[in-house]
Amino acid sequence: MAETLSFKPQGVCSVKMNIVHENGIILDASVVGGCNGNLKGICSLIKGMKIEDVVNKLEGIKCGPRATSCPDQMAKGLKTLLQ
Repeated sequence: MAETLSFKPQGVCSVKMNIVHENGIILDASVVGGCNGNLKGICSLIKGMKIEDVVNKLEGIKCGPRATSCPDQMAKGLKTLLQ
């Protein structure tokens, strides 16, 4: 049965991330706020991917001088599902 992970990212422009997943696979994702086009693209690209693969690809990405980014925050949220 599909579940939805919803969380508030920290230190970035986006204000909420929603990720629908089932059996370790991302079925859908959406982000409120942030760079609309880029985040829609990322959400589209991660559909059908394994959660652990998305974490490995997005974790550690920075946005300009910030220590984090929306993709990094997405990885941090997804990582909670792997524990």
